[in-house]
Amino acid sequence: QVQLVESGGGLVQAGGSLTVSCVVSGRLERFNVMGWYRQAPGKQRELVAHITSSGSTSYADSVKGRFTISRDNAKNTVNLRMNSLKREDTAVYYCNVFDGSGNDYYGQGTQVTVSS
Repeated sequence: QVQLVESGGGLVQAGGSLTVSCVVSGRLERFNVMGWYRQAPGKQRELVAHITSSGSTSYADSVKGRFTISRDNAKNTVNLRMNSLKREDTAVYYCNVFDGSGNDYYGQGTQVTVSS
């Protein structure tokens, strides 16, 4: 059973920075993609960033240049460093793991609120 536990959300002023982290437990396939999604009130869940087990990254256009995703394969952790935060970044952020067998796992989410 794969479990994902996020931490690090909170309240931050616009222009500030925050890091959300995720610890993944359980058995993972060697090839997997870890990522972060977010869902704002009244909006669909959207992909923010993802990183493959080999370290290739991809970002949503709205966060490019501001957010950085990283992972530690030995510890099965994935982090999202968020700089220059904007009010529109306010959302629940979900950690995600997708593996080569098509399994798709999500954490319970952590709230990030950016105030003006």
